[in-house]
Amino acid sequence: MTTAHATDVALRRHLRSWVGGWPPPSPGIHVVGDPARLEPTWDGARRPLQGVGDGTGTVLAVPPDSVERVRAALSGGLDRPGLGDELGEILAVGPSSFGTGVFRTAVHVADDLDDVGEWFEEFDERLPEWLRPFNGPLLVAFDDDGVTPIAGVGIKVHDRYGQELAVVTEEAARGRGLARGLVATAARRILAEGSAPTYLHERSNAASARVAEAVGFHDRGWTVHGLWPRR
Repeated sequence: MTTAHATDVALRRHLRSWVGGWPPPSPGIHVVGDPARLEPTWDGARRPLQGVGDGTGTVLAVPPDSVERVRAALSGGLDRPGLGDELGEILAVGPSSFGTGVFRTAVHVADDLDDVGEWFEEFDERLPEWLRPFNGPLLVAFDDDGVTPIAGVGIKVHDRYGQELAVVTEEAARGRGLARGLVATAARRILAEGSAPTYLHERSNAASARVAEAVGFHDRGWTVHGLWPRR
């Protein structure tokens, strides 16, 4: 089995777990009941709606007792005004925004990017606070003093087959290729473990898109969908 094929298999298994079923059985929107939407996710928070689209069909997972009401709410499409608030009421999370982003995965990491950073298997007090919620290993690049963290990658371990990357670089350290190097290093580790690395970002985030493309997370026209309560 080639690496690309093994990663595709892992991605399919991950998405079956993450959105309650994969691939979409046909074009259009498919709402499925998934008991996992009632359970805590990677950071301990409950996310009652999770969806992925492959450019043709979209699968949205919600708690089983909400399927029919969510399906009715989505009958007008995913971009209908007020949809987030309606879904928030159905799913008992209050006023919310329904969002769509870019879903990417990689089967090979660019060969011209060297490994960067230091691995931590759990949160360490030397690390930036934003990394604390992640449930996977952490990868951090330090300044020349070896003490000050200037960029890092957190890994969200969703399940045995799928791990999502999030990267942040301090403003003063941007433009040095740290984000690309860190994402490449983390993606290599995930691939070596037999899991599928995923990378999600807003469509408007051009900087994040450039990092993804440089590493090997190409835009295949896939989308990710979620519901974010307004606090």
